[in-house]
Amino acid sequence: MTKGINRIGLSVIAGIIIISINSCNLSKKFEKEEEEKIQSYLTSHPTLDYEKKASGLYYLDDSIGSGPQVTKGDSVFVMYTGYYISETKFGSNYGTTDTLKFKAGIGQMIAGFDEAITYMKEGSKCKIVVPSYLAYGTSGYYMAAYTPLLFDIFLVRLSSN
Repeated sequence: MTKGINRIGLSVIAGIIIISINSCNLSKKFEKEEEEKIQSYLTSHPTLDYEKKASGLYYLDDSIGSGPQVTKGDSVFVMYTGYYISETKFGSNYGTTDTLKFKAGIGQMIAGFDEAITYMKEGSKCKIVVPSYLAYGTSGYYMAAYTPLLFDIFLVRLSSN
């Protein structure tokens, strides 16, 4: 009886290991596909000279504002348009009077958006390409997993705290 239980236990452990290995392979496949999508976007827009930051965020100043530089904890008021990497719009607050308000650099937004704001001055406009690991990651949450995003951001104003 004990040998039968041990065999079942070993079979379950072997199954878990096999599933884990296959999951890692799928993750690598999705990560590779995502990177190919990002590179395809960048290649098809050669006039947009994005800078790849250490985090993997691609950042491009459209125009640099003359106001103060954002620092961690500042309240920022932003207009934005968000796109999938296919350039299909998924959200925007342009055309409204509602600015997006949050505190910069403290994790109230997806990591890539939050990071981009810290490079800006009041009055600046930028474009960013956000890899999924700086957005909604492998779970997706609001959208499919491994979805890179594009944003056009205008920092309307900031309030230092």
